[in-house]
Amino acid sequence: MKKYLNWPTLRLVLILGIVCFLYSFMTKRNEDRKLKEISVEFLGDEQLFMTHETVNKLLIENNEDVTSIGKVGLDLNTLENTIKKHEMVDEAEVFLTIDGKLKAIVTQKTPVARVYEQGSSYYIDNKGNEMPISAIYTARVPLVSGEIRAENSEKLDELLRLIYEDDFLRKNIIGVQILPNGSLRMKNRNYNYDIEFGRTINMEQKFKNYKAFLQKAVLDSSIYKYKKINLKFTQQVVCTK
Repeated sequence: MKKYLNWPTLRLVLILGIVCFLYSFMTKRNEDRKLKEISVEFLGDEQLFMTHETVNKLLIENNEDVTSIGKVGLDLNTLENTIKKHEMVDEAEVFLTIDGKLKAIVTQKTPVARVYEQGSSYYIDNKGNEMPISAIYTARVPLVSGEIRAENSEKLDELLRLIYEDDFLRKNIIGVQILPNGSLRMKNRNYNYDIEFGRTINMEQKFKNYKAFLQKAVLDSSIYKYKKINLKFTQQVVCTK
């Protein structure tokens, strides 16, 4: 009995074999290629607290020439984690592009206040963590003075975020002083009076009262008469000339 070749099946096997060979060949060829360049992109705020060169050095490690680095030797997870550990970085993503670039997308930390405490200075970011002062850029955020205690730090972080996330407050509040009794005193950028904020309770309502008062006082020019604005009482704003 004669056996006939199953040409459709044989043709399919040959095609699959050719495809697998070409895929293996192209994969091996791609792995052997060197990097063309490094691309660093910062997301979010344009004010940079670190340079592109800083990220480049973290990516290429001890290699001076990026074109000497082969794709196959790259550990993208390690490179990504290295960047994330940098004290100015909030998030980072590292990947290879089709055209042979090693790309890093970096999100910096967002400072919401600058602290002067026991002779040292640092930022507090929007997650309540410490962030070092940058040598290349100074953030325009409120200055915090006084003792930050463990029992009031969480509420203080909340207050600083409220100021930062409100466009009006961010432009107007330039200083927050923590008094020995835990109350807060603030400074306005444009007017020479103290804001007696009180303790970190009913914060949103106090700021709402302050904005309503300031809007009215600016319109009738009475704002220049006051030396102290008291926000401790949530039902009213008490002013002292």
